Amino acid sequence: MDTYAAQAQLDRQDTWLGFKQLLPLSFFVAAFGLAFGLAAHQTGLSDTSIVLMSAAVFAGTSQFAALDIWGLQVPLVPLMITTFAINARHLLMGATLYPWLRHLPPAKRYGIMLFASDANWALAMQQFHKGERALGILLGGGMAIWSFWMVGTWLGIRFGSAIEDPVSIGLDMVLGCFLLAMALGARKDLRTLAIWIVAGVTSMAAYWWLPENSHVVVGALAGGALGAIWMEKGE
Repeated sequence: MDTYAAQAQLDRQDTWLGFKQLLPLSFFVAAFGLAFGLAAHQTGLSDTSIVLMSAAVFAGTSQFAALDIWGLQVPLVPLMITTFAINARHLLMGATLYPWLRHLPPAKRYGIMLFASDANWALAMQQFHKGERALGILLGGGMAIWSFWMVGTWLGIRFGSAIEDPVSIGLDMVLGCFLLAMALGARKDLRTLAIWIVAGVTSMAAYWWLPENSHVVVGALAGGALGAIWMEKGE
């Protein structure tokens, strides 16, 4: 059994440990779910539609973006393009996880990816690069975040006026700080530094000069392309 296959093992204990690891962050995710539930309710969506959107889409930024262009007649093409642009990073997230996920049956593989988000992906990749099993973090941690996102959405529909503006109390910084901590705790070498710099510079350039949300795609593709060209030793 190769290294990737050994790390791709998953059981209930792994999933439960992953759930508990992401539990503290999930409380802050609930606050954003609350804000989304309130905003969607004010937009005029039915309670059922709001809950189904959070359950099936599970992507806060793109859900908020959808509300901005929602109306009596929903512009489907702009909505699809906006959602793809914001969530394009998931293409590269899936690619980075493929060495481990390819050892799983398709049903389990795609079932796990339904719960993939920035936070549990970042923590799982950090653990994988340390040589540890991390699919439990990906699945269990994702389930924790999804569960609290759903709870927050429901609370937003019912009692959303409690936190109308989570940005005003700094809740928008929680996930960013978490991901920064994951990045700083990852491997440190010239290749990794170069990838981060290229991704950051191209993303900022796109943010300043290209259409809205395109910086997500441009930065991810630039960093991913350099990583694909500049292979690690032994690959």
